[in-house]
Amino acid sequence: MTLLEQTGTTETATEHVDVLIVGAGISGIGAAHHLQERFPGKSFAVLDALEDRGGTWWTHRYPGVRSDSDLFTFGYRFKPWRGASIATSQEILSYLDEVIDEDGLRERIRFRHRVSAASWSSEDRLWTVEVTREDTGEELRFTTGFLWMCQGYYDHGRPYRPQWEGMDRFGGLVVHPQQWPDDLDLTGKRVVVIGSGATAATLIPAIAQTAEHVTMLQRSPTFFFARPKTHELAETLRLLDVPDEWTHEILRRAYIAEGDEITRMSFESPDELRTMLLDAMREQLPEGFDIDRHFNPTYRPWQQRLALIPDGDLFAALREGTASVVTDTIERFTATGIALASGEELPADVVVTATGFDLSVFGGVAFTVDGEPVDFSSRVTWRGVMISGVPNMAYVFGYFRHSWTLRADLVSEFVCRLLAHADERGAGTVVPELRPEDADMPLLPWADAENFNPGYVTRSMHLMFKQGDREPWTHLLEYAQERTTLPAADLDDGTLRYR
Repeated sequence: MTLLEQTGTTETATEHVDVLIVGAGISGIGAAHHLQERFPGKSFAVLDALEDRGGTWWTHRYPGVRSDSDLFTFGYRFKPWRGASIATSQEILSYLDEVIDEDGLRERIRFRHRVSAASWSSEDRLWTVEVTREDTGEELRFTTGFLWMCQGYYDHGRPYRPQWEGMDRFGGLVVHPQQWPDDLDLTGKRVVVIGSGATAATLIPAIAQTAEHVTMLQRSPTFFFARPKTHELAETLRLLDVPDEWTHEILRRAYIAEGDEITRMSFESPDELRTMLLDAMREQLPEGFDIDRHFNPTYRPWQQRLALIPDGDLFAALREGTASVVTDTIERFTATGIALASGEELPADVVVTATGFDLSVFGGVAFTVDGEPVDFSSRVTWRGVMISGVPNMAYVFGYFRHSWTLRADLVSEFVCRLLAHADERGAGTVVPELRPEDADMPLLPWADAENFNPGYVTRSMHLMFKQGDREPWTHLLEYAQERTTLPAADLDDGTLRYR
């Protein structure tokens, strides 16, 4: 339903839907699938500020961009993956296109629709959402009974890039992977990549094929984990003409079991896991490589992400001499490269700042509830799905140690169960609220640094919502626990208020 509201001389189009999904990436497309499957009679729309689907897989254009987890778990539970375990961004976008087309979702998705504000009215039991069409500049307004935030967790438009002394004097090019120029040719260039996370691990083997030389400059090491791009079991099952659905589920369970075991070891026997990871890397590195200096972090395995190396491609570049690793700190940029604290200078024609990103709290949307601005840093998460005191709003945040989509599927199923439960109760509003026994509950940081502490998490901690010390006010649990607890969560335990 669309209305026109006239304010002064400006008419604002207003459209109402039962559920409004923000984000057309992995989370939003998955949410739309589950919602349509469970509630074919509910109206909904999907808004995305980008010009096409896919979120990260649309915005990231740097060479070699690929998944850093297997597609049997990064793919949806309901949609079999038929390719290699590690996939390129284009293969992932094609997979998402299949879901969109099979579900008839294209007419539901509105691209270049940037959400700027969302206001809840308890009297009307509605969200009013302000939107700008970035292709026309038109101001739009949506109203909805339920708002589902699936916009991802970082700022697509503004990457994290530290500033170093002398950058203005550098005679070469400085580029961030998140803003990769389409016409950048690195043939014969000396390239320094600052950083050693998943992006650097992806980028370096790809550009080392044409560059004169690529140096990975890291302040501190990262754990790398090599495994085959294509799982041998998947090839065997396909040769046997096993149905795709069976292959998908079998490989999905195999990868989940492997992930569960590595996660268990990271907590229960971290020294054993460290030795296992280092031994596996040592086998693929050049003779005499200083593995303790360059690939043995001070933190516990999985306290930060393990960087996946499909078919050991980064190690192959190191063996072939097309890439190298330097572990040092930057003193300053020079006209021809980077001067290090050790006194060494790295010559460079191009510097790639693979320095990561910053978290974005619900896409930077300004939220108000009954006219009062919502300060999320003072609110508490409810099962990592809703926020205390914010009615009829759910969000998707995936796993760090397992594929994001495993939790996106769980949350989508859970939100649909919650919507059905509210309908059964005849309730138009559901909002998490602290019980009397929770009133003195300590409010803890969004993430426990002893558990998980990469830079993008610690840099944004002050912006994020809090968690408590008891259920259901916690989040960042592991899939091994949540795959049973979230589907069984009690919706009438006194922490949700319905009216």
